[in-house]
Amino acid sequence: MTKPEERVCIVGAGPSGLVVARRLRAAGVPFDLFEKHSDVGGIWDPANEGSPVYRSAHFISSKYSSGFYGHPMPADYPDYPSWRQILDYIRQFAKSENLYAHITFNTEVDRANLLDDGTWEVTIGGEKRRYRALVAAPGVTWHPNIVELPGRETFDGQVMHSAEYYDTSTFAGKRVLIVGGGNSGVDIACDAAASADKAFLSVRRGYRYVPKHIFGVPLDVFLNYGGKPPAGVKIPADPSDLIDALVGDLTRYGLPAPDHDLLATHPIVNGQVVHYLQHGDLTAKPDVARLEGGDVVFANGTREQVDVVVLATGYEYRIPFVDEALFEWKNGHPQLYLNVFNRKVDSLYVVGFIEFADAAYHRFEEMAQLVALDLTLEGADKEAFSEMKRSHEPNLRGDMEYLDIPRNANYVETHAYQAVVAEIRHRFGVTDLREQFAAADSNPAY
Repeated sequence: MTKPEERVCIVGAGPSGLVVARRLRAAGVPFDLFEKHSDVGGIWDPANEGSPVYRSAHFISSKYSSGFYGHPMPADYPDYPSWRQILDYIRQFAKSENLYAHITFNTEVDRANLLDDGTWEVTIGGEKRRYRALVAAPGVTWHPNIVELPGRETFDGQVMHSAEYYDTSTFAGKRVLIVGGGNSGVDIACDAAASADKAFLSVRRGYRYVPKHIFGVPLDVFLNYGGKPPAGVKIPADPSDLIDALVGDLTRYGLPAPDHDLLATHPIVNGQVVHYLQHGDLTAKPDVARLEGGDVVFANGTREQVDVVVLATGYEYRIPFVDEALFEWKNGHPQLYLNVFNRKVDSLYVVGFIEFADAAYHRFEEMAQLVALDLTLEGADKEAFSEMKRSHEPNLRGDMEYLDIPRNANYVETHAYQAVVAEIRHRFGVTDLREQFAAADSNPAY
């Protein structure tokens, strides 16, 4: 066994694990990083068993706000990069930062057990190693949430989760139903609309479908960096009104009216789905009541003959190598201080288990910076931060009232979250990463 006071164990070399490694190295904290696959990239490599990436997948945040600190995405990338470009970008980041030298590939962590002294016994291929702390960065889209549809056992067609879908060959010559109106659901529904004999989209409630460009400007650039409308166009103060004006009345296409304000849940960024509904290549349907022989019966009593049902019903949050009893759970989400720090176990951290309407990689590295802070604090500062982890209850949602659904259990308002993190940085004298990398990240978006 290695000496427990020396090293930290990081599990997962996707984007969140990589920025944790970068921040621990910068802080002088020794670590081992284990990745069960053969390269970095996590879900963005569809060759990895269980990856939910499909051939047509693209980022829903633009290249202008989606990169790692100090590494803007290449200028020749399109506004919304494909999964291939994202995977190449992640690997180039790892090479540029010399992170490969710190990663042990093709190595799965079987179990991490908390010991009485707060250190960890980590089992890897039967070998036990001792670590002072554990950082879990396993990603959140590896464990499909499979909903049970009544009558499935008698259904003549195929039922699959969206995680199993890769390309449109699945739909050729078929009548296809997509269940679920989230980002992957509407992406796959668009694939079906273009390739299946007939395509249906079943949703239980009303969503807002947000176009990727506002007046020709990427959505996140327009909203976050003061995009300007064409001359003579007045922008509504409420962004919900803006999107409704651009998209129009969704009930005309058989969809329910939106049941929430634009940012009261995770935005569905897809303009194509409305295009296919407008042209009749995609048909909106209500919730599924049951499967019956070769048919799907819907809540309004209508039925359709369907060959393939795709369940775009999300994913479960799991950390399979850690005892679940070490966490407090709410609606399937572990409850963590700042969505990072275990409140009961001082040496346990989770990076990447958070959702917000913002690009992720900057936020992940800011979380990783606080992990590095906690691992290097001493004396009174260490005790002060440990007490904050146990008892501090900051407002991470600002004035937002989020839709009361399980997915929103850990949802935060990005500006409120960043303000709280900035207060902690200021209290403990930590450099703002935006200032540290200002020169490298100064390329204007437009």
